[in-house]
Amino acid sequence: MKEASSLPPLTYQGNENGKMTLHLLLQIIGKIRLKMTPRKNHWWYITHYVGTQGFTTGPIHYGNGLHTCQITMDVLEHQIVVESSTGLKQTIALKSGITIATYFEEIMQLISQLGIDVALLDRPFDLNMDIPFSEIDQIHHYDEEYASTLWRVMRWIDGVFKEFSGRSYSKTCPVHLYWHSMDLAVTRFSGKKAPPMPSEARISDKDAYSHECISFGFWPGDPQVQEPAFYSYTYPSPAGIDQKKLMPKEAKWVDSNGSPMAFLSYMDLVQANDPRSTLLDFLESSYQAGAALASWDIDELTVPPLTDL
Repeated sequence: MKEASSLPPLTYQGNENGKMTLHLLLQIIGKIRLKMTPRKNHWWYITHYVGTQGFTTGPIHYGNGLHTCQITMDVLEHQIVVESSTGLKQTIALKSGITIATYFEEIMQLISQLGIDVALLDRPFDLNMDIPFSEIDQIHHYDEEYASTLWRVMRWIDGVFKEFSGRSYSKTCPVHLYWHSMDLAVTRFSGKKAPPMPSEARISDKDAYSHECISFGFWPGDPQVQEPAFYSYTYPSPAGIDQKKLMPKEAKWVDSNGSPMAFLSYMDLVQANDPRSTLLDFLESSYQAGAALASWDIDELTVPPLTDL
């Protein structure tokens, strides 16, 4: 039976408001984790994860490390859940008509009930919105169907990315959801430092790209790329990478801020006879293209079958 039937259609166009509502909520929750979590290289400490009921921060330590709390956007029950190792559990209903400003106030109130005083930079990041979360009244479009569908899609992708991640001995981040661009990503590193970025580069980019890497991800679309899609890029980008063959045949190289990026539309994947193998082929072909041209030791980094150990 064709596996594609288990992957639901997902579009950006027509869901812009629902997507933006989720995006802003994930940013608020993500900023709380950022402020409460000790730094880890390449911003790995700020992210969300795909959980069994939605999107979650995972455990966050507080109270001198004696307690943990967790914030989850539960898209099965359609609620934000704040829970603590002390036994406290509070929820906020997710529904259309409630503004981002209201959610921001209610989320911060729940955090304060844990005895946590956390001061956030009260502004969206990388969304061309110069207005505090506490004043965003025009966005109030939580969409139950869209949120559930996006989670189902990312839940499946999370599993495929984890399988691909296990093929390499290279330093590799967890499969996690970056809230600034709302992309689910996994990144491999060669272990070598990248050339220094210009002094005027953002601190977020300086830390993210301090070392050579090949990144793979999925994002649900935005005003620039108005469809859900998979991507991969090599940093620094080696000359000629866009001449390398990608799989499947629908994949292509596109320009991304002056550098080639491998691109595969989600809807092309939905139509594939074997979506899992097709996505793994895309990830592997884009990795091989970048790693070969960037002189990574591909053989040394490849995890062999247990029978070959």
